[in-house]
Amino acid sequence: MKIEKLTPAFKDYLWGGTKLREVYGKPCDYEKVAESWELSTHPAGQSRLLGGEHDGMELGEYFARYPQVLGERCQAFDNFPVLIKFIDAKEPLSIQVHPSDEYALEVEQEYGKTEMWYVMDCEPGASLYFGVSRPVDREELRRRIADNTLEEVLNRVNVCPGDVFFIQSGTIHAIGGGILICEIQQNSNCTYRVYDYGRLGADGKPRELHIEKALAVSRLTPSDTGEGKGAAQAIPGGEKTQLASCKYFSTWKVTTESQVELEAGSGSFVSVIVMEGQGKIAGPENQVEFRAGDSLFVPAGTGTVTVAGSCSLAVTQV
Repeated sequence: MKIEKLTPAFKDYLWGGTKLREVYGKPCDYEKVAESWELSTHPAGQSRLLGGEHDGMELGEYFARYPQVLGERCQAFDNFPVLIKFIDAKEPLSIQVHPSDEYALEVEQEYGKTEMWYVMDCEPGASLYFGVSRPVDREELRRRIADNTLEEVLNRVNVCPGDVFFIQSGTIHAIGGGILICEIQQNSNCTYRVYDYGRLGADGKPRELHIEKALAVSRLTPSDTGEGKGAAQAIPGGEKTQLASCKYFSTWKVTTESQVELEAGSGSFVSVIVMEGQGKIAGPENQVEFRAGDSLFVPAGTGTVTVAGSCSLAVTQV
């Protein structure tokens, strides 16, 4: 099977910016390009294959036709387990929380959501919310949502490019304004909005909150805010750093100024998200040129692929 380049589905949420179009050349005419779903089979927005014999095919159809490209470990999941996106938050996102699988399957008939953020770029002084700053109870949370003081008990973290945050289900969180993120997450769009700063939606009305559901699933003690990524390891031609690992995905940052090799064995496909730079990736059957912002899919069983160029990559497997 050949290495495939993907083209994303786009979202024009009200807090979005224009970097995904202006900096990364994303082909989207929305005034605000808040998100690009780079590796997605979710019904709310599927990626498509770009170029080659399957040009324009939805990723879900490609997997249905050629299930062997997913790899053996994907067989443990009912659905494709991963969704990868870029997020351009010109303005702050709503304060929100994602449920666990158990709660979401019972209440929403969808899986929950655990995710990882890699900060690609940010404006000076940018920050985000990651969990509560001290133990709270549900009644205090409810009161603070009502009287607009919720932010006083949230853990605010200043961010820099290269920062990594692993957001377990149940963790109250929000991406602040001026932050560009690569998010690797469970294949779910199940989000409970806790607080939205009183903003109005496109219809001129306050956006819906999901307070009772959010209170039911939120962690009431501070989350682990320690640096979760591993130490950088030298590999032939470059460097490799593990960013996160859980039962849904494992992600590494791989950098090179010359050439490195990646391995797509029988266990899992390899997703390659180009965060910086440019170059080409070559396997036994084809090679694909890439630049910053591109998304590449390497089928399971491809074997050794070679990445040549000066680039920084987010490499994800199941």
